Amino acid sequence: MKAHSLTHSDDLRVVAKYPQEGLSMSGISSRLRFGLAAWILLVCGPVPRLTGSESSAPLPTSAQTQATEFPLGTATPSEECGACHQAIYKEFAFGFGADLKFQGMVYRSGREARLVLPTNVAPGSTAHSAAGVDPFPIHARDVEEQGRSCNVCHYPQPFAIPSIDTPEIAKPQARPKDQEVTGLTCASCHLTPDGKIRGPHEAEAPHSTVADPSMRTAAMCAYCHGAGKRVVGKQTQTFLEWREDFSKPGLGRQECQDCHMPRTVRKTAENFDVPARAVARHLWTGGHSAQRMGNSLSLVLVQPWKKQSGFELHVINIGAGHSVPTGSSRRGIYLKADVADSKGEMLATREWLFAPWYGNRPDDRAYLDEDKKRPDAVAAMQADSQGPHEPPIRAGDERVLTWAPPLKFGTYTFRARLVFDLNRYNDPSFIEDQTAIAERMLSFDVGDKPEK
Repeated sequence: MKAHSLTHSDDLRVVAKYPQEGLSMSGISSRLRFGLAAWILLVCGPVPRLTGSESSAPLPTSAQTQATEFPLGTATPSEECGACHQAIYKEFAFGFGADLKFQGMVYRSGREARLVLPTNVAPGSTAHSAAGVDPFPIHARDVEEQGRSCNVCHYPQPFAIPSIDTPEIAKPQARPKDQEVTGLTCASCHLTPDGKIRGPHEAEAPHSTVADPSMRTAAMCAYCHGAGKRVVGKQTQTFLEWREDFSKPGLGRQECQDCHMPRTVRKTAENFDVPARAVARHLWTGGHSAQRMGNSLSLVLVQPWKKQSGFELHVINIGAGHSVPTGSSRRGIYLKADVADSKGEMLATREWLFAPWYGNRPDDRAYLDEDKKRPDAVAAMQADSQGPHEPPIRAGDERVLTWAPPLKFGTYTFRARLVFDLNRYNDPSFIEDQTAIAERMLSFDVGDKPEK
C-alpha cells in the first residue's frame, strides 16, 4: 500500500522518529491523525506499546494488563482507538453527524483576544474530544484558580461506575498534570481500573474486554456531570437533576445516552468480524449545538386580560431531562421582551436571566464584600455580581413570569426571545457565544377607543 495520503513532511517525520517506541499523535494535525493511525495499523501492524517504568517487583495481574495494553492509561490518545473504531472516532473527534460548532469565546471583555480551539482541532469536534485543549476552561482555571488542577473531570484516571442511587457524587481522581494534554479520551470512559476495556456488550477484541450494562445508564455520566450532594439551583448538578427531577418522579425512562448519544445500527469496528447492533453515536450534543438547545425549552406568550397591558410569559422545560441551563454557572439563558407600537417604534423592554448558582446559595450582590476573603474570590464575585436572578428551570417545570408595561390606547406588538449564553460573565455586547432558542410575537390592543 502506498502512503500517498500522507503529504505533510512533519507528520511523516513523527513516524520515522519513533519506529520502535510507540507513537503519540497529540502533535499531529487532526485531519491526518485518523488516516495516519489507520495507515500504521494496516501497513505495519499494531503499534508497539510503551513499556512504562522499569521495576524489579512483579506487577499485580490487573496492573500487568494495563501496563501491557494501555501503558498510558486514560491518557492513551483516542487516535489509537480510531484505527479500528473508525466511525465512532469520526463522531468523537470531528462531531461527524451533529451540528456542533465552537465559534470562539472571550473571558470577560469583548476587546480581548478571542479564545478559539487550536488550528489542528476540528471546530465541530465534541466537547469530550476538545476537553484537554479547549482554551476557555484552561484560561478560566489560570485566572480563577491560580492554575490548580481543578478540572479533574477533563483528565480523569480510570474509575468504577458508581451506583445510580449514590447520594453524594465524588470527583474522579485526576491524572498527573504532565498527562493532561490528551484531555478526555476513549479510555477515559472505557478503561476500567483493572485495565480492561468496558462496553455495553460482550465482545471479542485484540485487547481485554468486559461487558458492563451500567454503561447504558446515566450512572456512566455521574462522576463528571454531578458534584457532591443534590442542591437545587446549584451548578454541576446535571446527573442529580436527571435522577431527582426527571427519573424518580417518572417523567420519562430516558437515560442521558438516549438524548445525547442517539443510537444507530452498525459494527463497532468496521474491519473485524463483529455483529452489527444498536450502537450509540459518540456526539454528546449540548451547549454548542443549536439543535439541542432549541429542543430544550418552549416559550408561550399570553395576554390574560383583554385590552389591558399585562402579559404572562411561560417558559416550559419540555425537552430536557435535567434543568436548563445546567452544568457550569457560566451558562445562562436570557429572556428578552419588548413592546413596539404600530409604527415599529420600541416603547418598553424587559430582561430576565436564568442561571445556576455558583455555590449552595443563590447568587446575590449582597455577598460581594464577603467574597473578597475567599480563595475562589474571582469566581464567587463574578457570580454574585449578577444575582439575584432566576434559577434554572427544572425538568418538566413551567416558569411563569409577568410584565405590565404602561401603555396608552393603541395596537402593539409584544415580542419575546430566549437566548442561550455559554458565558454570561463576559461583555453582553459579545454575542458570538450565544444561541437563539425560541422567539414568539403577539399582537394586542390596549384600552377602548376614547369617545369624541
